[in-house]
Amino acid sequence: MAKGYWIARVDVRDAERYKDYVTAAKPAFEKYGAVFLARGGAFQKLEGTVRARNVVIEFPSLQAAIDCYNSPEYQIAAAIRQEVADAEMVVVEGA
Repeated sequence: MAKGYWIARVDVRDAERYKDYVTAAKPAFEKYGAVFLARGGAFQKLEGTVRARNVVIEFPSLQAAIDCYNSPEYQIAAAIRQEVADAEMVVVEGA
């Protein structure tokens, strides 16, 4: 079974409140087997528009990645994130 990946590009507007998002999201990530492959490290723009924070999260499957996002646990966290950050997020199936 192919793995699933969240790819998120984020500009945080309120760093203190973003910590609340991180804390709130943790139970969902643990429940769905999330593994962080990249989390806000250094990056180099190659093309297009960039955001300050880039995150890649691996899940055991595409369905687990989708279920995590749609879970009640993550939706609580998402509401916080949407108040304090601007983001684009996609779910991608691995090869």
